[in-house]
Amino acid sequence: MPDTAQPIHLADYQPFTHLVDRVDLTFRLDPKATRVIARLNMAPNPVRPGRHDLRLDGEGLRLIRLAVDGRPLACQPDATGLTIPAGDLPGGTFTLETEVEIAPEGNTALEGLYMSRGMYCTQCEAEGFRKITFYPDRPDVMAPFRVRIEGDMPVLLSNGNPVAQGPGWAEWDDPWPKPSYLFALVAGDLRAHSDRFATRSGRDVALNIWVRPGDEDRCAFAMGALKRSMAWDEETYGREYDLDVFNIVAVDDFNMGAMENKGLNIFNSKFVLASPETATDDDFDRIEAIIAHEYFHNWTGNRITCRDWFQLCLKEGLTVFRDQQFSGDMRGHAVKRIEDVILLRARQFREDGGPLAHPVRPDSYVEINNFYTATVYEKGAEVIGMLKRLVGDDGYGRALDLYFDRHDGQAATIEDWLKVFEDATGRDLAQFKRWYTEAGTPTVKVFEAWNGGEAGGTYTLTLAQVNPPTPGQPEKGAKVIPVAVGLLNPNGDEVVPTQVLELTGPVQSFRFEGLGARPVPSILRGFSAPVILDHDRTAEDRAFLLQHDTDPFNKWEAGRALAKDILVRMAATDAGPGTRWTQAMAAVARDGSLDPAFRALCLRLPSEDDIAQTLHAAGHVPDPARIHAARRRLALALAETLGADLPGMIAALVPPGPYSPDPEAAGRRALGNQLLALQTRLDGGEAAARRFAEAGNMTDGIAALASLLEAGRGQAELAAFEARWGGDRLVMDKWFALQVAHAAPGDAAAVAERLVAHPAFDWKNPNRFRAVIGALSANHAGFHHESGAAYRFVADWLIRLDPANPQTAARMSTAFETWPRYDADRQGMIRDQLARILASPGLSRDLGEMAARLMG
Repeated sequence: MPDTAQPIHLADYQPFTHLVDRVDLTFRLDPKATRVIARLNMAPNPVRPGRHDLRLDGEGLRLIRLAVDGRPLACQPDATGLTIPAGDLPGGTFTLETEVEIAPEGNTALEGLYMSRGMYCTQCEAEGFRKITFYPDRPDVMAPFRVRIEGDMPVLLSNGNPVAQGPGWAEWDDPWPKPSYLFALVAGDLRAHSDRFATRSGRDVALNIWVRPGDEDRCAFAMGALKRSMAWDEETYGREYDLDVFNIVAVDDFNMGAMENKGLNIFNSKFVLASPETATDDDFDRIEAIIAHEYFHNWTGNRITCRDWFQLCLKEGLTVFRDQQFSGDMRGHAVKRIEDVILLRARQFREDGGPLAHPVRPDSYVEINNFYTATVYEKGAEVIGMLKRLVGDDGYGRALDLYFDRHDGQAATIEDWLKVFEDATGRDLAQFKRWYTEAGTPTVKVFEAWNGGEAGGTYTLTLAQVNPPTPGQPEKGAKVIPVAVGLLNPNGDEVVPTQVLELTGPVQSFRFEGLGARPVPSILRGFSAPVILDHDRTAEDRAFLLQHDTDPFNKWEAGRALAKDILVRMAATDAGPGTRWTQAMAAVARDGSLDPAFRALCLRLPSEDDIAQTLHAAGHVPDPARIHAARRRLALALAETLGADLPGMIAALVPPGPYSPDPEAAGRRALGNQLLALQTRLDGGEAAARRFAEAGNMTDGIAALASLLEAGRGQAELAAFEARWGGDRLVMDKWFALQVAHAAPGDAAAVAERLVAHPAFDWKNPNRFRAVIGALSANHAGFHHESGAAYRFVADWLIRLDPANPQTAARMSTAFETWPRYDADRQGMIRDQLARILASPGLSRDLGEMAARLMG
């Protein structure tokens, strides 16, 4: 790690020395030499008495002019900012003026003001504004912004409302105080897909989605998602939009998914542009969710922001929870909940179980960009969900209303958040706060006892929680864990409907009396807490719950647990797949009373990474090659069980009429394509080849191509795909990723090597980089191939990318986070690559911190 990288600690927080009452910015755009003129109305902060130097953040800025109240100053910037001595500042209010020069065209880090294929755009979260002008670049400094943009671009956009414009210039005013990370500017040759929305109080809001010429016909779904989000937030949370215009801009080069800048959301193009020919059902689903997420930030993130970056989960965890609620309302809660848990386990449980584990609210960091993690986002949302279960829907509603009333216009903390719940519900949340301050995934162990009698039996459920050590936190306290439980009779009837048990101590017992027979418990319904459930269940019990459980999540979980048990046994020994799971899944596949999307999830096997983690937790050293082979054998066994029924089942699932991304049609395609993948294991890809040739939408075409690649075929189809879509960057990202994701383990690194030599591989574009390097790290058996070729390949590209784009390089380094699971040879090879990264000349703070943490 760079020697200058020093950790920042939550315990050291102090309010900023000065207040900013207003910001006026002028941009004179030029690709190589943009001038930024800033005028800040400032005053000493009364909570920091005495005279203080004024420290402004700034990186990569050429200072042209500096003045206070019109008086020039000779202060010189250093590498990270500018300090104005207290003696050069008035004792009261003053005006600070700066003029700087920056070069957007050379900004490959995509942070601050940069250019994407001729378009000016910004990304300021978390600390990008300091690359635009000198400023106290921290979230607790909030002010209204007025912006003037001068340039030769047809469209000139910034935050807030448009107030004036003329040939070559435009002015924007944002009346709501905001921190600098929410500043945005876009200038380019753009076209608008426009609409309007009437708020419930009668405000008429102009809506625009700005895209490059030729992309206008791929915006309709995103616009519909925006309007649905605005209506939902009014209805569900009572939150109304507060400006006259809401703009979204699609940008091709973007490090993240999207950004919630006030009134001017900037999106990665892949999360805006969609048509049946170019986007899959999953793309439509993600677009709707991300549009909603960024819009919901208008209140949970913008109107109320976080006091410091340690509180990042306050805006992100809450907003993820809100977008999950929205997606459940739009597309069905049962399937949505299962999908959310699959993602949580795949990303966040993995993070919690390795060297990168950290609390939902970290207590220190070197580079804040490295803490935009699954723990902050997905686990942060799970903590909100637990809180809602504990206080109930009414208590949650009262607390949120109080939160908005009390903290509107403020930069808040987790303590503020919990206090509104305590005040609104009367509940003490001191112990619950450990979910925010302690890392790691708790394990809940389950013990059962039955005492029958003529007057009715008593069933005792004993729960014990174990909170494992994590880096820097060897010991943990007991957490408040809401465990949703229902009881079923041996005949499948539910005798005790769902109730939430609160596990607050290391061990607790709960009694259920007056039962006629020993029940079968359904525990952790709806995945009521982000924990690992350790329950010694028989295969018979799992099959029983798969057939009878009334809770959709636990019904799915029972089938998944059966599959995991079988795969773990197959990977650890030479056992065969047996018939219990395959017969149960065949029954699910044929059950027309079940939602097709739910059936598709049931048929999806646990991932290879999931099996590796399960083996590691059980004390085994996972062998990626054996896991891969076991998973293929189990899929083949299911295909053989369904056998001759597959073609008819697939045909019956084709949705009627033209393509629609609605949940019912998408569910039918999901199940049909899951069955097509099984059919391919029997016919070698004949049905998949016909499906690819006939596909009328991207969902079916991509699914068929993936099946062909899994069967070792598909070269002609890949060529046809490239010939048709070679000019579409977003579609070609799929072409790149598919080949690596479905490469045979021994070929994966070689396929990636071939693709990075392709003329269309643009390694400075984050989407394209992730399409190859990210897909390789996700190909479990290929990435962990015994040759170590993939380890070297990924490390080579991280080292190459780091000087150009440290953020993306650091995020991609998480490919190495599971190294402690594997055998000594693989551990040694990964540690060698991490050491090579750490020894790289000019290593960034971003990648340096990650590599050091990964090394432990």
